[in-house]
Amino acid sequence: MKSNNLQIFVALDCSSELDAQQITNKLDSEFCGIKVGKELFTAAGPKIIDYIHNKGFKVFLDLKYHDIPNTVKKACKNASDLGVYMLNVHAMGGSEMMLSAKEGVDQSQNKPVLIGVTILTSHNQKSLKNIGYDKPINHYIKNLALNVADCGLDGIVCSANDLNFLKPILPKNFHLVTPGIRLNNTKKHDQQRVSSPEDAKTLGSTMLVIGRSITEDPHPLEVLKKIQLLLK
Repeated sequence: MKSNNLQIFVALDCSSELDAQQITNKLDSEFCGIKVGKELFTAAGPKIIDYIHNKGFKVFLDLKYHDIPNTVKKACKNASDLGVYMLNVHAMGGSEMMLSAKEGVDQSQNKPVLIGVTILTSHNQKSLKNIGYDKPINHYIKNLALNVADCGLDGIVCSANDLNFLKPILPKNFHLVTPGIRLNNTKKHDQQRVSSPEDAKTLGSTMLVIGRSITEDPHPLEVLKKIQLLLK
């Protein structure tokens, strides 16, 4: 995967297996990996992972597990057995749950990168206050990120804009996975805390997750190649 040490995962936010296959066929594993989230995995199941693997792509399985520790442990073991490159859990699940997730991954012959989601990029200060979180959003992001590191996970999912205060306090080899990446000429959609690819790289992202800016274009591979050029 060519990425100038910065990996790109294209988010297949599709409702059907056929749509996912068609977009996959337009991409090139030399330039990106592929993220499979809840929408697609619910529609197509594990067989879509096999299809993407057979095309040569790394897979980020983005199911954000958040449940009782034993359930998450078993789910992470099963997800790891699918051969995915990376999977995630919600850091809000707490230390015991994240430690159990790590146990599940360690029980698999395949040991993917395991990362914790801090605060979704669809949230902002107002939306957090609506569900009872009154402190500044950065307070929660910082605490969750440090807890992910303390539990021995491999990285976090966060907004690129959070890296200004997170990167100095996290382990050096930590994966810093940033969704909410938008090109300057594309809409924010339901994302609140967004960033351009260039800004995300400057801030220290190690992996970019880019969805609709690429997949909604008639020529997704050309868009992907343009992004790679911007990141050189």
